[in-house]
Amino acid sequence: MQSNRRMPSWAAALIGLVSGAVAVGVSLLVAGLVNPSAFPVVAVGDSAVDLTPAALKEWAIRSFGENDKVVLLGGILVVMAVIAALLGIAAARDVRYGLAGLAAFGVVGVVAVLTRPDSGLADVLPTVVGVGAGMFALSRIIRRSLVPVEELGPYGDRGHPTPGGAVGAAGAAHGTGPWETAPDSSPESEERPEASVPPVMRAGNDLRAFDRRGLLTGVLGGVAAAGVAGIAGRMLSGRAEVSVARSGITLPRPAKPLAPLPAGVDLRLKGLSPFVTPNSDFYRVDTALVVPQVDPGSWTLKIHGMVDRPVELTFADLMKRTVVEADVTLCCVSNEVGGPYIGNARWLGVSLADVLRDAGVRRGADMLLSTSADGWTAGTPVDVVLDGRDALLAFGMNGEALPVDHGFPVRQVVPGLYGYVSATKWVTDIRVTRFDEDEAYWTPRGWSAKGPIKTESRIDLPRDGASISAGRTVIAGVAWAQHKGVDAVEVRVDRGPWRQARLAEAPTADTWRQWVLDDWDATPGSHTIEVRATDATGYTQTADRVPVAPDGATGWHTIQVRVG
Repeated sequence: MQSNRRMPSWAAALIGLVSGAVAVGVSLLVAGLVNPSAFPVVAVGDSAVDLTPAALKEWAIRSFGENDKVVLLGGILVVMAVIAALLGIAAARDVRYGLAGLAAFGVVGVVAVLTRPDSGLADVLPTVVGVGAGMFALSRIIRRSLVPVEELGPYGDRGHPTPGGAVGAAGAAHGTGPWETAPDSSPESEERPEASVPPVMRAGNDLRAFDRRGLLTGVLGGVAAAGVAGIAGRMLSGRAEVSVARSGITLPRPAKPLAPLPAGVDLRLKGLSPFVTPNSDFYRVDTALVVPQVDPGSWTLKIHGMVDRPVELTFADLMKRTVVEADVTLCCVSNEVGGPYIGNARWLGVSLADVLRDAGVRRGADMLLSTSADGWTAGTPVDVVLDGRDALLAFGMNGEALPVDHGFPVRQVVPGLYGYVSATKWVTDIRVTRFDEDEAYWTPRGWSAKGPIKTESRIDLPRDGASISAGRTVIAGVAWAQHKGVDAVEVRVDRGPWRQARLAEAPTADTWRQWVLDDWDATPGSHTIEVRATDATGYTQTADRVPVAPDGATGWHTIQVRVG
């Protein structure tokens, strides 16, 4: 009776998974103590985002929307889990294989961390300590799962050793190999023929056997360690502290409060995007896999570069300046024709132009290279910020402190520009420079250096593909041409004549505008509905369809409906 069976594959894979979890949990804990952005999983994910071709990023945004980062992180964790399981299986053959694999994992993490903006040697500690903890867990659990055979009873149960080491003696007498099943020579085996001894392994002069109880206790210990370390790391990363700090902020009143929005700005049609987008519904598209947790008490903003007087502001300094509020619609360049990545809010902050004037922008400067707390950059034209529009360093959104997801404690808001060149969240640094000397994050990835928002419109009612009843039907939506304003919206059905839609009020040219055509007589059958907008400059949006890259999509939003 002999077999070359090794430790069961499921057990070895489980050991690998738990060891990997310990490595991740401990690295998260150390990152919480050192620098949350040094968490290797996030660093690897950020590197993956940076290295991903622009076309693939656009596919991810189209396919997964605001969940693209969750999908990426989930994919990274799944890949890590598979590799960890394979390392566990390799370690069951020889623990050195598993340790070498974890070390290789650590090298990848260290490289990813060191290539992040503003990284330092201390930032490799989460990866190094985490991998060390994973190595310890791997060797420890394997050791607990393979015990000297004299510690096992005749049926492989620890705690009831066989007198005289019967299993060991049997194995030695029969010359069992590295992983062989020793015959059961105990007296009870004659009375219980189903009794068997587990596979044994020769480690030097020792015979070792797989012990389920040792596996269970080792795995439970590893899971507990990973869980405690992970929870502590999350707490140390600052989420709780930043949340408390945000809730404790009392927003200052603007020097000239805006009048309440007139009733005519919102048509209040069910299914039509409201004029003011609730914070919880406001779109989020950025490269931050984990939302930066920035303490307003330690936050500073540096204005430097081509300026006469470099400026460094604290959050308290910012709150003491003249506060203004503005209704501004933001739009992402990744927004397809008719897409969802646009929203309108009332922002509270200070004038970015005033801050720049205090610094003294030098002649020849034409770019503001703003940097986020996570290292992302945007390049904003200086002349746009200084032309009189409400370009803000915003700390309030719709009557409350900025949500953390939307840039708390401070973000940029610049009307008329796509977010990738203007709307830096968690902003910490603005360098006044030139477009011919510096590049922002997206420019070398194939996007235009300057991104003025294009005149566009969208149909919200009815929905594309909807089945509706025959008779009078409402067609409604929104149109936008930030910092120019929307002057007209036209709708046509089945390529018939264009008809003027009724426009809602617009308090400023920097917001979107609702529109409605409420007398379409819908007849049974399939119908195609199109919309186009004309801005205050007289430009009517083109029918030519172009993709979002390199500077925003164009085309008429077109939907199909079925009338029953």
